[in-house]
Amino acid sequence: MTGGADRSLDSVTEKPAPAPRNGPRGVQVVNTAPEHRFTLDEDALNRLLLQDDIKDRTVVVVSVAGAFRKGKSFLLDFFLRYMHYKYGAGGGGGDWLGADDEPLHGFSWRGGSERETTGILMWSEIFKATLDDGEKVAIILLDTQGAFDSESTVRDCATVFALSTMVSSVQIYNLSQNIQEDDLQHLQLFTEYGRLALRASGRTPFQRLQFLVRDWSFPYEAPYGAEGGQKILQRRLKVSEKQHPELQSLRKHITSCFSEIACFLMPHPGLKVATNPNFDGRLADIELDFKRSLQQLIPMLLAPQNLVPKLINGQKIKAKDLVQYFHSYMKIYKGDELPEPKSMYEATAEANNLTAVAEAKEVYVKLMEEVCGGARPYLQTQLLEAEHARVRDKALHAFHDKCKMGGDEFSLSYGNKLVQDLEEQFMQFKAHNESKNIFKAARTPSVFFAIALFFYVMSGVFGLVGLYPVANMCNLAMGLALLTLVLWAYIRYSGEMRELGVAVDDTANFLWDNLLKPMYQAGLTHAATAAAERAIGPSTPTTPTLNGKHKHL
Repeated sequence: MTGGADRSLDSVTEKPAPAPRNGPRGVQVVNTAPEHRFTLDEDALNRLLLQDDIKDRTVVVVSVAGAFRKGKSFLLDFFLRYMHYKYGAGGGGGDWLGADDEPLHGFSWRGGSERETTGILMWSEIFKATLDDGEKVAIILLDTQGAFDSESTVRDCATVFALSTMVSSVQIYNLSQNIQEDDLQHLQLFTEYGRLALRASGRTPFQRLQFLVRDWSFPYEAPYGAEGGQKILQRRLKVSEKQHPELQSLRKHITSCFSEIACFLMPHPGLKVATNPNFDGRLADIELDFKRSLQQLIPMLLAPQNLVPKLINGQKIKAKDLVQYFHSYMKIYKGDELPEPKSMYEATAEANNLTAVAEAKEVYVKLMEEVCGGARPYLQTQLLEAEHARVRDKALHAFHDKCKMGGDEFSLSYGNKLVQDLEEQFMQFKAHNESKNIFKAARTPSVFFAIALFFYVMSGVFGLVGLYPVANMCNLAMGLALLTLVLWAYIRYSGEMRELGVAVDDTANFLWDNLLKPMYQAGLTHAATAAAERAIGPSTPTTPTLNGKHKHL
């Protein structure tokens, strides 16, 4: 063990702070709420941590977390036996494990397959110690809701684990039989959820992580205890070039999140513990190897020389400060600041559907590029929209034809999002196509130049006939048209006053659609009619003949 293990500190025995209300018990400071949310019991937390002889002490917070029904509360009750022995009124006399026929009391626990603990519980007795350097500490034990039961979401599990890790100085990760890859993956998810909430600087966000492998069945590979645990831990967290980059990243992430990581291997407590529904924690029913392991593990964590004060940003935290940190962290997890953590299946299904969406977009972009992309000529709007509908249907078919995880209901939202994305992509293609319409691009200057030219001619005409006031009005209109044209050119090439430039373009479009275009079309129609008449020629007169037939004159 490193870190706190090399300190040679002794405690001065003090009576633990009295448990407020109804005697010693586990007090639920973080409660489960409807809609898979958690609430902080502020009154309970204040009663525990703001006691006069507690609030100004540096805290040592030991928490146990892990999967449900793996004996976390059962283990913590042995922690309590040691705490009463070492820091209680008894002063450390006798064997701290107690008598063989003494039932186990403390945090609520029971055998069976259903969960017992919900939320986060704090033991109501805050144990006090004075270290040999004079520092007064308050030792706090936390029990947490087990992860991965049938009633908890991934967010529930991540929130509880992250909260307990954030407020504790020692987080015990309680595992069964071995350290498996999925255990490391869950640890990565949970610690990342906590790290995001902390928004930590360059400092290591968390302190000591203690892997505790229960029911270790391979003592011939690695012996029970800390030495065997360290051997297994080195194997599991080893990073090698032969590993997949994902596995390397996972291990680097875990080691970067904690200032210290250790492991302890424990044997099975025995069949009487596992199978007897009336088991009440008596030592007589527990295997000797398990009891020996307890005598090694618990002092390793809770002996005075091994206590780890809670640090945040390198500063020791007092009990009254911990109250505020609980408040701040709970606000984060009650809000929507953090992303929703996903199960591995959900994450895989999401990635699978996103891949299908990306492939469908590629189909759409490729086909639309063939229609109107690059240097291809301008395409009329109606034809472009028809091509968009055809290509969009092909892209949607490619999405629906792709094998996807999660089922139709899960994929529905991704399909809807794909439709929206394709419409947005179409607007980009449409804008690119319109930029090739040289007539539309030149519409604004053409309109205002034509207006200026028209009023210039009209001014000359009215001047010739002596209507000088009207001629002056035409000159004014011509000047305004030319001034607008100059302003438009400045906006177009300087990039300034864009809103005014849009207004000028809209005015030009209105004048074109409602004045110049009808005149232009009427002129073309009249010219076409005149040309047709000239091609046919004038009508040839005829006179009737005697037999009723016409005869040309």
